[in-house]
Amino acid sequence: MSHTRRDFLKAGLGASALLSLGPVAPRILAASRAGNRDTVLVVLQLSGGNDGLNTVVPYTDDAYARNRKTLRLPTADLHKIDEHVAFHPRMEPFLRLYREGHLSILHGVGHPKPDQSHDRAMRIWHTADPERPERQTGWLGRAADHAWKPSAVETTAVFVGPIVRPFALNAAHATVPRIRTAQDLIMRTMPGENAGQHALADRAATSPDSDLLALLRQATQTAHAQSKQIEAVIEANAGSRGYPSSGLARDLRTAAHLIRADIGIRVIFVEIGGGGIGGFDNHANQLGNHCALLGQLAEAVSAFVGDLQRDKLLDRVLLMTFSEFGRTVKENGRRGTGHGAAAPVFLVGGKVKGGRVGPHPSLTDLDNGGLKFHTDFRQVYATVLDRWLGFDSYAVLGSRFQSLNVLKT
Repeated sequence: MSHTRRDFLKAGLGASALLSLGPVAPRILAASRAGNRDTVLVVLQLSGGNDGLNTVVPYTDDAYARNRKTLRLPTADLHKIDEHVAFHPRMEPFLRLYREGHLSILHGVGHPKPDQSHDRAMRIWHTADPERPERQTGWLGRAADHAWKPSAVETTAVFVGPIVRPFALNAAHATVPRIRTAQDLIMRTMPGENAGQHALADRAATSPDSDLLALLRQATQTAHAQSKQIEAVIEANAGSRGYPSSGLARDLRTAAHLIRADIGIRVIFVEIGGGGIGGFDNHANQLGNHCALLGQLAEAVSAFVGDLQRDKLLDRVLLMTFSEFGRTVKENGRRGTGHGAAAPVFLVGGKVKGGRVGPHPSLTDLDNGGLKFHTDFRQVYATVLDRWLGFDSYAVLGSRFQSLNVLKT
């Protein structure tokens, strides 16, 4: 299909009152599945720079107590993973997932020469390019481009949330929408819609551009069918299904709707701590805010896992967390922490191997006050692209990175 024809279809589907489509539904068509896979990646951003040291706590390390006079978490309150590290007191649901084999902790994830500016650090993670973070596409947008077919109006990725779509989803060709709930993907029905569809069919039979109109009609029918799938899923799952009342829980519940509807979406991006309210950027009085955010994180992810397990969908889904950087080992004079470097990444799903991956970084051999990395974040990206989604990580990342042994074959 030429660029002109593609633009015609996108314009016709996006604006036609005849088709009576909702704000996003026209673009949620039959997304391609590389390698005939139906796996889904859920990327969860912890915005603001999460303090990994008080998330997965090295409670037996003397340097932890020495550097954190007010932020040190009492050992008796921690959820111990083993004789060295433990989860934050509010993360008991993560300990359950860990013991069930559904959660992996990747220690010391970062990259060389970390930047301690929020904007640039996040841009590096979003572009997957520490050398050229100014580039105009994100790593997930390029992944969507990899799956995109010029013969269809489609999307492989979607952002679920109340704020601006993250840069990681910027694509050159693929359409990557932002939605608040799965309701946004249900097509609106207006009087005269069926008559309009018949008129479109008649035009498709007589117009010299009938191939364009036929494709438009086919796309419309697909959008209708998928809209009905989404509507049926929402109706069948009208209860809370154990989700708490947080914003993250709401967004993950929407993600579960999209996975259950099975309309071809392969990547779903959600966020906690965004919206310009500081999030995990705790320079002062960190304990209370960090405690609340980690509690929301653990409870929402646990509810999401339980929801998918009920319908035997967890083996299709991999959830990955990340934050733009960790925090400093030493607390500041305001009972908070500064911008650091490496931090843990969590992988959650039915096909993760579970357990700890790599050693916890040293608390004395530091990078500008933060933990040194030993696992490049692009290795994590390469792993989920190659081994989970079935995409070519080289086409997305521009280089080869050794994958991690974190997924079951």
